[in-house]
Amino acid sequence: MKLTLDTKTKTLTVDEAGQTQTMELYSKNAFEMISRQWVRVGWNQKYQYTFSWMGRPVIQLPEDLVRMQEVIYQTKPDVIIETGVAHGGSLIFYSSLCKAMEKGRVIGIDIEIRAHNRAAIEGHPLSDRITLVEGSSTAPDVVTQVKSLVKSGETVLVILDSNHSYAHVTDELEAYAELVTPGSYIVATDGIMHDLTDVPRGQPEWASDNPTRAARDFAARHTEFVLERPGWPFNESELEHNVTHWPGAWLKRR
Repeated sequence: MKLTLDTKTKTLTVDEAGQTQTMELYSKNAFEMISRQWVRVGWNQKYQYTFSWMGRPVIQLPEDLVRMQEVIYQTKPDVIIETGVAHGGSLIFYSSLCKAMEKGRVIGIDIEIRAHNRAAIEGHPLSDRITLVEGSSTAPDVVTQVKSLVKSGETVLVILDSNHSYAHVTDELEAYAELVTPGSYIVATDGIMHDLTDVPRGQPEWASDNPTRAARDFAARHTEFVLERPGWPFNESELEHNVTHWPGAWLKRR
């Protein structure tokens, strides 16, 4: 695909598969075309590795964090479970939201929580709402341990952000979906992989080996879940789609 952005004529021209389309540069369609490429280039440049939350690195696109905040405020979960801890920034982010709402706690699961990361998370002012579980997120003993930390009747939101292979995300979905309460979500993050097969840091096999496909296939098997991106609680634009690393991620329990 070839994009020609002309600020003089205020047009964007798209050449793809022998077809040419010209649109107004300051239009909804142009924004969506440019945003897609911006996300792809930014991912390759590790743009998401340039942010922190209250002192801890948070490896997420800022829009995804804000959209998650919207969902957490709307659903007000008692428990937020996240697979994948890394530096702990997202755990601190979720904990800060829980503190602001005066409701909720966070469980973080990782196959390896490095000593310096554990020390930083446990020493953080918001650590009182965080429980760390070390081990593979799909190991039966870890799944059992996490389930034991959730009390009967609690509202649960689950975020999958560890190993992003189709097989692993599928196993995580099967393991944790039963914890998700009606009206809440299990989120298979980083499905943008399917659109990164041709970027320098991408892999061709990501075309099929990605979380978006895992979520789609899971929804087909489990009719109690529907793929449904949360609506925006505020929107004074004509835009409709997130600029995101998480396409097709949101599985809502009916």
